[in-house]
Amino acid sequence: MADYRVLVSCPLIQDSMGEYDERLAAHNITYDVVEVDQQLDEDELIDLIDQYHGVIAGDDEFTQRVLETADRLEVISKWGIGTDGIDHEAAEDFGVDVFNTPGVFNDEVSDVVIGYAIMLTRQLHHIDRAIRDDEWICPRGMSLANKTFGVVGVGDIGSAVARRAHAHGMEVLANDIQPIPDNLKEIGVRSVDKQTLFKKSDLVSLNCILNEATRGMVGENELERLGERGYIINTARGGLIQEPALIEALQEGTIAGAALDVFAEEPLPESSPLTEMDTVILGSHNAQNTSEAVKRVNDHAIGNLIEGLP
Repeated sequence: MADYRVLVSCPLIQDSMGEYDERLAAHNITYDVVEVDQQLDEDELIDLIDQYHGVIAGDDEFTQRVLETADRLEVISKWGIGTDGIDHEAAEDFGVDVFNTPGVFNDEVSDVVIGYAIMLTRQLHHIDRAIRDDEWICPRGMSLANKTFGVVGVGDIGSAVARRAHAHGMEVLANDIQPIPDNLKEIGVRSVDKQTLFKKSDLVSLNCILNEATRGMVGENELERLGERGYIINTARGGLIQEPALIEALQEGTIAGAALDVFAEEPLPESSPLTEMDTVILGSHNAQNTSEAVKRVNDHAIGNLIEGLP
């Protein structure tokens, strides 16, 4: 059996790699844990990727330039679901197998979406900050019951969001290129076009993948349709929203607020106008991060890595 060297660049599995030492050693796999903030960019990967037969990757930029430099690379085991940072065509051309871990974050991410919905509509984040500053504020919020909740993308996570929104007494609208699942139809979820969804919804959650068809899918027109009492929640990918349009809509009060766990650039730059807005809840691409979910994905990612090495 050949000896394999693996790069571990996903921050969420790095502290747990010791748990898999025995299993990896049984397959003659050694690994290096690289220091990383959120993800490795193209230049960082080019500097080191030619040493490795495999990668347990986060949201790293596996571009064509990176892959053509990766002479030994056999497998990219993506920790998590989204593989939009990987040039799949180039990976296929260079014989690199790409795996991910679908269906592992449904409950975790959908819980956060509904948590954000409650925080936004009841202004819980404002109350918390005020009390810490010795202010006693009692803002009047908006009830979720009998409101309309729009879900863009009703795959595994989007479907879980839709079910939770329905359980909170909301009418749920869905938009997807695929037919909505029968189990959502059974609880009254209706499929509509994107523009209708933004026009009719009080809250909109983005839960679709990022590709060329969805990149920048939410811009000025969609935000205007959402309106000054509407909220948008994004726990999927920052690139789904045209960030300058969102910033302008928030500054001008075109929409009521936003909860963002993901951004076009991560970590979010300190200079971003979003950091100065009290109508925005900011996250750290952390909606999936629970002990239970991380253990599931770690196991899956390690298994994919072993499977992908010849």
